[in-house]
Amino acid sequence: MKIGLVGLGRMGAGMGERLRRKGHEVVGYDRNPEVSEVRSLEELVGALSPPRVVWVMVPAGEPTEWTLKQLADLVSSGDILIDGGNSYYKDSMRRAKELGARGVRFLDMGTSGGIWGLEVGFCLMAGGPRDAFEAVEPILRALAPENGYAHVGPSGAGHFTKMVHNGIEYGLLQAYAEGFDLLHASEFDLDLRQIAALWNQGSVVRSWLLELAERAFARSPKLESLRGYVDDSGEGRWTVLEAVERGIPAGVIAQSLFRRFASREENSFAMRVIAALRNEFGGHPVKRS
Repeated sequence: MKIGLVGLGRMGAGMGERLRRKGHEVVGYDRNPEVSEVRSLEELVGALSPPRVVWVMVPAGEPTEWTLKQLADLVSSGDILIDGGNSYYKDSMRRAKELGARGVRFLDMGTSGGIWGLEVGFCLMAGGPRDAFEAVEPILRALAPENGYAHVGPSGAGHFTKMVHNGIEYGLLQAYAEGFDLLHASEFDLDLRQIAALWNQGSVVRSWLLELAERAFARSPKLESLRGYVDDSGEGRWTVLEAVERGIPAGVIAQSLFRRFASREENSFAMRVIAALRNEFGGHPVKRS
């Protein structure tokens, strides 16, 4: 298939390369002319043949809003727009309705995989019209590992699922961080890299995050070069707000969000663990001490 890809940052660039490796043709646009393959969104749309498919990978909020509005004026009825960023699911429901009134099909595509997606694949959670999902399935199959993509429901369901996924991620990171903080503070001179590797051999807490912890501790056993400052990118807040609205007791996720707020006032080892893990799986920037 031929696809337009808007946003060639950490994940977008990896997605474009993975698609090309699988035999698809990609036309990429980015506001950075050094990495962009075309000069404008107009040129990108003009390089595609109807029914066009354009996948947007830009930051949530105003950048996504602006990009989709520009594309809405350039594409035609029957074309498909995909938002693979971390947009708020209620915004995606609204955008689907607005674009649908123009005859443009919209998929909200929860996308997980970070900087590792190029090699191991991206997990894709699609919300929106079933016919649009089926039309782009060859692209999804190329991007995802085996069984790594699904149509999870109507418009908004993809980004809702990804929002909760990221809320769970907050809680997992916090649990690992607190555990390694206890190990670090003990009277024993423990090798945290060794323990992370050990726990991945049959332990009930084994995970990819522990593999990344092993990498991080191998690089810096005490994480001395990092500040324990951890950003929150929105999805954790939305997950907690959703839990409040629905009366769901999501205390672990809520507390993990609040710990991130607290991290901006201190430099704890636990927060350095989270900062290191986010850098490992997503290439998220860290603050150096």
